[in-house]
Amino acid sequence: MSTYKCITLAERPKADIIPDKTFKIEERPVPKESDLQDGEVILENLYLSLDPAMRGWLNDTRSYLPPVEIGAIMRGATVGRIQASKSSDFKPGDLASSRAGWAELAVVKDKELKKVDLPTGARPSDAIGVLGATTLTAYFGLLEIGQPKKGDLIVVSGAAGATGSLVAQIGLIKGCRVVAIAGAEDKCAWLKELGCEAALNYKDPDFATQFKAATKDLIDIYFDNVGGEILDLALSRAKPFSRFVMCGAISNYNNPNPVGPKNISMVIAMRIRMQGFIVFDFADRYHEALVEISKWLSEGKIQRKEHIIKGGLQKAPQGLVDLYKGINTGKLMVEIKSEGARL
Repeated sequence: MSTYKCITLAERPKADIIPDKTFKIEERPVPKESDLQDGEVILENLYLSLDPAMRGWLNDTRSYLPPVEIGAIMRGATVGRIQASKSSDFKPGDLASSRAGWAELAVVKDKELKKVDLPTGARPSDAIGVLGATTLTAYFGLLEIGQPKKGDLIVVSGAAGATGSLVAQIGLIKGCRVVAIAGAEDKCAWLKELGCEAALNYKDPDFATQFKAATKDLIDIYFDNVGGEILDLALSRAKPFSRFVMCGAISNYNNPNPVGPKNISMVIAMRIRMQGFIVFDFADRYHEALVEISKWLSEGKIQRKEHIIKGGLQKAPQGLVDLYKGINTGKLMVEIKSEGARL
């Protein structure tokens, strides 16, 4: 084929993403090996990660990363195979992860790639799934910010998502009690199968009463992925000197008028340590974390859960919209190319 697909940012959404207005699907000429500079490779992407943080990257505001520019390829983590290389570190056929973005092909500098060596029993999608950034977020957020102790009561919102489900499982490995919050009965059933003490559906009309009953001993650690009303409720159930790990606020990402917690004064009354973090803060420790996570995976102590959208890159815009509607259990990604197919 002479062209490949990529998806660029067409306009900044003011509230909800509108797939065919927010993004534009483009066809570009396939790069040639002869055009590569020293240290560059052509990466054929297999899977694209879809993440809640992507909504924030569309806003022209100050954050931990600059906003995606209008007309630029949408940012995103991928895993793919090297198709051609002028790098001494990578050869054709190597598996690599990158932030190549929403594109079938990308010319990438070798310094911006990470070679993927999968442990026994792993598969390529694991590089952006159970062995990727969302699991590292769970690992460092819980262990470094939350500092769990055996017997602690951990409450996790967004617990059936990519990060939340690993927070719950790591908490259980560390001997903690876990109360999980999700938005569907099948998600709650899966979380109970993992070993959570309780799994609550926040859409249940009786959710607030159920939450109070499940937290009768009060909360030691709250791992927040959603913000909003659930954060407010958790603040009302916090134990003195509890730790609130502020990871995400997906309930407000598409809200043009986000509302802050009414119970914020509980931070003072209960001497709560509330701390935000970004996984990049721990970049120099990724390797040590992945060694332990890989061991847990091979020993069956953690379970992967993937929601893979098939049909190619063009499914990504609607997939991102659906992410905020809670369609996924576990890690949401788009299959750009099946592993046996090539452009």
